[in-house]
Amino acid sequence: MIITEGKISEFAQFLLEEEKSEITIKKYIRDVRKFADFADRKELSKTLTVEYKATLTEKFKPSSVNSMLAAVNKFMDFLNLPRFKVKPLKIQRMLFLSEERELKREEYYRLVDAARDSGNERLMLIIEAVASTGIRISELKFITVEAVETRRADINCKGKRRVVLLTKKLCRVLKKYAKNKKIRSGAVFVTSSGKAVDSSNIRKEMKKLSESARVERQKIFPHNLRHFFARTFYSQTKDIVRLADILGHSSVDTTRIYTMESGSAHRRQLEKMELVKYD
Repeated sequence: MIITEGKISEFAQFLLEEEKSEITIKKYIRDVRKFADFADRKELSKTLTVEYKATLTEKFKPSSVNSMLAAVNKFMDFLNLPRFKVKPLKIQRMLFLSEERELKREEYYRLVDAARDSGNERLMLIIEAVASTGIRISELKFITVEAVETRRADINCKGKRRVVLLTKKLCRVLKKYAKNKKIRSGAVFVTSSGKAVDSSNIRKEMKKLSESARVERQKIFPHNLRHFFARTFYSQTKDIVRLADILGHSSVDTTRIYTMESGSAHRRQLEKMELVKYD
């Protein structure tokens, strides 16, 4: 069997019927097309997928390799060829968050100010909505006028439902924004044509704030606001089980990734212990 565009289209429909998110489907299809380019119309085999894994390992970091292999393995399951699947790379669990990616509170506030000063009120409110609720950027559509009225958003993502509470202050500013934009029902964050905002556009808009906000570009991306919420919430409550429920995680192990502290923060905690007596 060789990979054809028809098979890839059928795979996309299969993922849709499995109720995968739009973002997940796009990523899987993109990764399968990369594999198809590598295969170059050769017959599928275990040797071919092993060679592809080796090629990826030379070019990408382990987490990226495993992400791309997950798509290929899913495709093999779809084709009923599980014998051609490959094992993911073993990755030692990270103990600390990379300081290059850690968004600090003062940097977050500068991002909010930069969005406001640029005249992009919608972006400013999106940043605040994600950071104060921990929702995924794809879940913004559930922040509706009705949700603002009741101060709770009913999230339905990946077949799982959860309730996210909205703060009084967030609801107040969103209600004012919706009124000014004449949005009377449905999603608060929409384009001029009334469609749901696109995550890639939000990412681009956020990146443009880097210079005026004085925040490194690698720290500025929508999902980092979700991490920022998680670390802030956990630092106050130390309740990882409750945080997992709020974020919509099936496993607390996933939530632990979101609550990792930086190496410098851990070092400060060690210093405070003062267990070296003589200097």
